[in-house]
Amino acid sequence: MHPSKFTIRKPGAKEHGVIGALMVEVYSQLEGFPTPAEQPKYYEMLSNVGSLTENPHIHLLAAYSPEQVLAGCVLYIGDMQYYGSGGTATQVKDSSGFRLLAVAPDFRGQGIGGLLTRYCIERARKEKRQQLIIHSTKAMQVA
Repeated sequence: MHPSKFTIRKPGAKEHGVIGALMVEVYSQLEGFPTPAEQPKYYEMLSNVGSLTENPHIHLLAAYSPEQVLAGCVLYIGDMQYYGSGGTATQVKDSSGFRLLAVAPDFRGQGIGGLLTRYCIERARKEKRQQLIIHSTKAMQVA
């Protein structure tokens, strides 16, 4: 299916559990990535990713098929000072970012990751940000 057939929107609170489960599934299957047993707090955060949207600068976005099946999701941060991860990223001024991009196994290879990434880029442009920062690690080579 072509990516243009998918819709990106903010999911409702009732959808947060399904999105958290997708993130846990995707990240726990990454080769070389810590397992839930090794980093239980990280996987708890993934499972409860919807709670991060309590911060008005953090937006959970999801891609849905025409049949309204969850195809993928990403966390967009409108202002990097609210990034919520370690390192120097929170000190970068006039920047947006994204992290926790996940694509459901049944939708891989259909351009969903690129669709979500382009959505974040366009949103940062509309917000007149100087740059968009992606959070990634060596285990996330696809990113």
